[in-house]
Amino acid sequence: MTQQDPSTLPTHPDPGQDPGTTAEPSPARAVRLRVPAPLCLVGLFLVVYLIAVCTPFGQRAENALLSGYDAQPAWIYDWSGAAYGSSAMPPLEQTAMPTLLVGIAVIAAVTLVRRCWWQGCAAIGIVVVTLGSKELTRMILPRPDLVDAEVSLIEPSFPSGHVAIPAGLALAATLVASPRIRPYVTAAGMLWLAVTAGAVQATYHHRPSDVLGSTLLACACYSLAVRLLPTAAAPGVTRRPRALPAVALALSAAGALLAGARDDSVTQSLVFAAAAFLCAALFWFTTTRGPAHTTRRIRPKH
Repeated sequence: MTQQDPSTLPTHPDPGQDPGTTAEPSPARAVRLRVPAPLCLVGLFLVVYLIAVCTPFGQRAENALLSGYDAQPAWIYDWSGAAYGSSAMPPLEQTAMPTLLVGIAVIAAVTLVRRCWWQGCAAIGIVVVTLGSKELTRMILPRPDLVDAEVSLIEPSFPSGHVAIPAGLALAATLVASPRIRPYVTAAGMLWLAVTAGAVQATYHHRPSDVLGSTLLACACYSLAVRLLPTAAAPGVTRRPRALPAVALALSAAGALLAGARDDSVTQSLVFAAAAFLCAALFWFTTTRGPAHTTRRIRPKH
């Protein structure tokens, strides 16, 4: 019996396929590439809420991180505004509203100078929708008491308002910044977000799920704004210095570790720092994805 070379065997097209056309990707692949980023981020937000807030395991795990009531062992306590007579680092404590107002004013000023009206309106929308959705979700998403926790531990805190401010403002600033300085604005926003997320955890104001929830909401708003912008106004993929991603991630990791550190628990410090760094990583991933990733469609080859 003679063996035939597989390369010489005739190929049989699928039924209904026109001659001369190539097979299209599988439906699963096409669906996977067409899932919009905002929907994915909102889905992750709900997953974090369901696991961390709506399960006994999640509640016990996060309540154990708030085992103490003294915020003084936190390294960033003196800058948190909790200490008597101290000045709070923006946007903690009483600096939250002034930080928000100043940030919106800066975004408006940059919009006027650069005359980037579409980006400016989208940036303001990111801030407003992020904070508005934070307030709405906190009202409609309850924190059920599944583990008989103390009264101080069952108050709604998901998502974090303090983290929503730097996340929304930094993403908005990234959108209106010029392409030349946008990478550096992104790096600065990552560091600010990481430090804020670590600080509110180390001082027992919020849980890890709270800071992750606010970051996911802000990233979803940014992705939606970029998706809705006209093609000419959408931010393109900018060229970054080769070492900038590594430097930005390293600075964010260091800031998260210092802001989330406590003298009384290494475990808490590491968990708080990991959650804060994950917020910065989500920020980086969201801002570095160009519009082509959200609008690409698979087309058959002819």
